[in-house]
Amino acid sequence: MERADVAIVGAGIVGLATARAIQQAHPAANVVVLDKEDAPGQHQSGRNSGVVHAGVYYAPGSEKARLCTAGRISMVEFCREFGIAHEICGKVVVAVTDPERPRLAELEKRCRANGVRVEMIGPERLREIEPHATGVAALHVLDTGIADYPAVCRTLAGQIEAAGGSLRLNTAVLSGIERDEGFVIETSRGAVTARRVVTCAGLQADRVAIALSGPYGAAGLSIVPFRGEYFELVPERSHLVRTLVYPVPDPQFPFLGVHLTRGIEGHVHVGPNAVLALAREGYSWGEFKASDVRDTLRFPGFRKLARKYWRYGAAEMSRSASKRRFTRALQRLVPEVAVRDLVRAPAGVRAQALTADGTLVDDFAFQQIGRALHVLNAPSPAATASLEIGRAITTRLALAD
Repeated sequence: MERADVAIVGAGIVGLATARAIQQAHPAANVVVLDKEDAPGQHQSGRNSGVVHAGVYYAPGSEKARLCTAGRISMVEFCREFGIAHEICGKVVVAVTDPERPRLAELEKRCRANGVRVEMIGPERLREIEPHATGVAALHVLDTGIADYPAVCRTLAGQIEAAGGSLRLNTAVLSGIERDEGFVIETSRGAVTARRVVTCAGLQADRVAIALSGPYGAAGLSIVPFRGEYFELVPERSHLVRTLVYPVPDPQFPFLGVHLTRGIEGHVHVGPNAVLALAREGYSWGEFKASDVRDTLRFPGFRKLARKYWRYGAAEMSRSASKRRFTRALQRLVPEVAVRDLVRAPAGVRAQALTADGTLVDDFAFQQIGRALHVLNAPSPAATASLEIGRAITTRLALAD
């Protein structure tokens, strides 16, 4: 049986950052990272738009606001130190109509409360920054950037191994039990005993927490998978976007709306829309897993959520089915985008925790039971905040005890 001081379940960016933070705080600690995939960062960490978030949308004082603000600084420093492609390019959040101005002003207040550098600008300044975008006003967010998160994952994995830790890939976690000698984790490749366990399982977060800590491990939360579908602008039309162009979010709905993001490789990603995935790891409509759909439909919180947001969900599904409707949503921001300018890009799936009363968990969520600490909700901006999330988890573990 393998023994470790700390076992991390999940080799996404949060799990890797946590493992590295533990090693930095406790150099003598033996850390092992377990993941069912054959490489790190195969789900949310490697399937996102690569944005280094500034902290525009998060409630002041929340874990998201605090860790994102600190995390964007840490992430940029990390990328600089290890030569990882990144750029602080800024973004514009565009009010297309006058009724959106008050929401834009509220975002400006939130930015200032979160320590984000912003300026309110008019149409003339907007055209200087993004010549092809249109709107009556915009918020210019100076601290937003882009980064190569898959490269961050690879670098973190290399650091963990160089410091004496180990990555156990192709290793699925099956169950666990806390005993006097430590936490015993049963995996598809044998048992691991650890003094502490941290689960950063993303799309499987609730299931892994329950498998290790019993019915209270997930704190009553359930993960609902939302697929974010992306297009890209064809290369000859990528000049339509210089940085990042976002709409003003509608506070009635839980997602930001389709936006345009220039990636670190120069391609312009557009999207995502958000539709219910028919599998926890379902990156296309063709991927269907009956057990995943059954779990979603049985959860009372999902039924309440569906009743509340069914119109929004129907609109998202409509854009998923129709490239023309998807394009019309983009044309509010950049009118010159045409249907022929868009080609399909890889999709991602957001692991969104939901309460039994149908509330989408807005903040990062952690649950500590005995020797185990479970990360139950870490969607965007978790990649941006990952290094600081890792440090926060390390502090909570009290490994020296």
